[in-house]
Amino acid sequence: MMKKKAGSRFPASRFPFPISHFHIVRKEIVGISSKKHSETTTSKGAIFMEQIFDFDLLIIGSGTGGYVAAIRASQLGLKTAVVEKDKPGGVCLNWGCIPSKSLIHQAETYGSIHGLEKMGLKVDVSGFDYCKVYKKSRKTSETLSRGITYLLNKNNIEFIKGEAKIVRNHEIIVNGEKKITGKNIIVATGSRAREIPSFPIDEDTVLSSTGALMMQELPETMLILGAGAIGVEFAHIFNAFGVKIHLVEMLDQILPLEDAETAAVLNREFRKRKIKIYTGTKASSMEKKDDVIEVVLEAKDGKQKIVEVEKILVAVGRTPNSENLGLENVGIKTDRGFIPVGDYYKTVVPEIFAVGDVIESSQLAHVASKEGEIAVEYMAGLKPESRIDPDTIPGAVYCEPQVGSFGPTESKLQETEVKYEKFVFPYRGAGKSVAIEKPAGLAKVLVNPDTHEILGASVVGAEATEIIHELLLAKSAKLLPRDIAEMIHAHPTLSEVNMELMRGIEGWAIHV
Repeated sequence: MMKKKAGSRFPASRFPFPISHFHIVRKEIVGISSKKHSETTTSKGAIFMEQIFDFDLLIIGSGTGGYVAAIRASQLGLKTAVVEKDKPGGVCLNWGCIPSKSLIHQAETYGSIHGLEKMGLKVDVSGFDYCKVYKKSRKTSETLSRGITYLLNKNNIEFIKGEAKIVRNHEIIVNGEKKITGKNIIVATGSRAREIPSFPIDEDTVLSSTGALMMQELPETMLILGAGAIGVEFAHIFNAFGVKIHLVEMLDQILPLEDAETAAVLNREFRKRKIKIYTGTKASSMEKKDDVIEVVLEAKDGKQKIVEVEKILVAVGRTPNSENLGLENVGIKTDRGFIPVGDYYKTVVPEIFAVGDVIESSQLAHVASKEGEIAVEYMAGLKPESRIDPDTIPGAVYCEPQVGSFGPTESKLQETEVKYEKFVFPYRGAGKSVAIEKPAGLAKVLVNPDTHEILGASVVGAEATEIIHELLLAKSAKLLPRDIAEMIHAHPTLSEVNMELMRGIEGWAIHV
């Protein structure tokens, strides 16, 4: 036990941390500061107690929220460590966004066979091996995971492999053994697939999105529960490879969070590809029989239908990973699993922040990254925005055709009785879409009728996930439709859709 220095008036019992976590400073000159800390004393030499931490910032989780926050923290001079129980990059890079986009790219390459046949070519696909598709997707994830490791090393961030648990405000324990202290802590533990009691996931016949990504052989038939972004992307992938898809959605449209006109275009294109779509329908039960699963579907009018499939993919949302983190040790209570946060993503404990899927915000990788940046910049004394404006978050769905959007939908404005004007421009009005044989789609903008401020926009069509960002930039920069309408756009390009869209809301679209 440390001996108390002569004249010390601070018994150890008055402090919540072990006395070894503090040092006593005696200075005779005003304004002297150390390399790590800054203290001010009186000319008489006042005594200060100052806590010493292993790190300025500890981050639990190395997904898109965690590793981006770590790099930004390092750039701002904060000594940072990241604790991760799995691979660097989290779910998005290893089991989500990245491998799924690799599969989408390969599915579209495979689907281009039909275009070759229209040119008179005959393509022999008898040697097709889906396992090679799977291996390419895994190689993509492994390459980028190594890239994250490189970036962490480059920025002098310590990567600690293990499972972290919060012990007290400034302290975590890794794997139940190693205690580490930090001035601040960010929880960025992400989420996992949500389960339905009547469809328990076994990653064999009933799959989560992770199980679907890890398949090395394709089934002949698959039923997908949930037609949100994840559901429609997997429907696109497996349908392109020849799997017969049944897509089930309880709400009245696929992509229920997107604009109705936008979703209707995708619905039509999916049906052309013989994807069977059931909206306003729930899957009430399943029964395994020999090599198939019988699923009972029930429509709103009570009519039932039995569908036989080989695999079921459950894509009904995500559940936050907030268990076993020691939150109860510091008085943080979750709400339906989510960690409540305020401005700058601070929890009720001022030194502990939370970002990404573990809080109740848009469960998107790019949102997690921005939340992490805001939290870190606040810690470093900068003045970032206190929260992300939800109307400036771009949504992106990578199917065929793609969907991109931001801001409120038309139905949302109607529900909230917000006045608006709209214009819709058909994709085929842009010559490039016809030239590349992808004329299906539209762009839609909603504006304030008095000021013409851009409220929201949706695009469905080729490269929509790229095109939407010009419109979002205009909103973020507080530009008006005429600013885009009057800007010269190269011809022929798909971005001319944006120009014509903005000309349309101003009353002078040319190609419609």
